[in-house]
Amino acid sequence: MQTVHALDPLRNAVAELRKTGEVALVPTMGALHDGHLTLVREAKSRGASVVVSIFVNPLQFGANEDLDAYPRQLARDSALLEAEGVDLLWAPTVEAMYPAGFASNISVAGVSEGLCGASRPGHFDGVATVVCKLFNQVMPDIALFGEKDWQQLAVIRRMARDLDLTRPAAAAILGVPTVREADGLAMSSRNAYLSAEDRQAAVALPTAMRRAIAAIEAGVDVPETLATLQAEIVAGGFRSVDYAELRDADDLTVLTTRSDRPMRLIVAARIGPARLIDNMAVNPS
Repeated sequence: MQTVHALDPLRNAVAELRKTGEVALVPTMGALHDGHLTLVREAKSRGASVVVSIFVNPLQFGANEDLDAYPRQLARDSALLEAEGVDLLWAPTVEAMYPAGFASNISVAGVSEGLCGASRPGHFDGVATVVCKLFNQVMPDIALFGEKDWQQLAVIRRMARDLDLTRPAAAAILGVPTVREADGLAMSSRNAYLSAEDRQAAVALPTAMRRAIAAIEAGVDVPETLATLQAEIVAGGFRSVDYAELRDADDLTVLTTRSDRPMRLIVAARIGPARLIDNMAVNPS
């Protein structure tokens, strides 16, 4: 596996990979777990050369968020990627990604509003900006993202449609189902923040979500179900719930009744020092 830290070597390396066929990009912030590696495996199963980026993006962290504490373990991550047969690791410095005088910003209206967009102002501007840069740097044929951050996936797809991106085109931005621990908790780099006690309690999140989905699909009133869901999450050991909402799976419209279109139950909640997000599909009526 080749590792590069500057743009010109990256473009040269990608040009060589492209001679052998399609190029897939898996953008990450590092602290890799099996969820990230599942994206790599999915890319490889499609016969593509795989480029993984590792960059802890300061633009998507708020003033009081965990930028400084976010785990950085490049040597460990590199070894994991090499073992998976990744072709190229793009690990830029902050200075390489945002050179002196950097002054541009991408803002995606609509799908970025509410949910994490409300509780983390500016977050999705930072996500859209860095992902657009990664797309322009690597010019992948396909890009793969985990479905755990459903709103992020919607923002990136909307950006690609609106800006007429061709590498990758919006249809080539692929969501891969969330990878979960044996007890159902979604894998996340932020799970490492949890104490043993908090980690045990965290399973209350997916457990309560599954009960809420069963209730919605059985015809129980949606606002009532969401209120019960929040109460169950807090009773299970979480400090607070940032949001628990039923949304249209495509355009993220808020739903107060069950729809005949695909839906997602989307939740963010705080436990110990961590803010955990999750979402699950809800069957149409």
